[in-house]
Amino acid sequence: MEKVTRLTSENGVVVFSKSTCCLCYAVNILFQELGVAPVVYEIDQDPEGREMEKAIMRLGCNAPVPAVFISGKLIGSTNEVMSLHLSGSLIPLLKPYQARS
Repeated sequence: MEKVTRLTSENGVVVFSKSTCCLCYAVNILFQELGVAPVVYEIDQDPEGREMEKAIMRLGCNAPVPAVFISGKLIGSTNEVMSLHLSGSLIPLLKPYQARS
């Protein structure tokens, strides 16, 4: 839990991911298209990955990956991110983290 908390508090946009997950890939592509470069943490590459998955689920995410945090706050998994995007609520959350053009 401490590693999840530390990573999410030190970085603006964090996506906990698995390298083989197509939904994780889709969320990362969405962020790239919106001009945001999230910190992507591949939990399947971490020896503590199983514990991190459990910690993410305890925080309230309905799926362990992708688990998206913005400004240290759990946004959720793919469904929550896409719902926010379709409603127009995602971009205002990401505004501080978008690349300046």
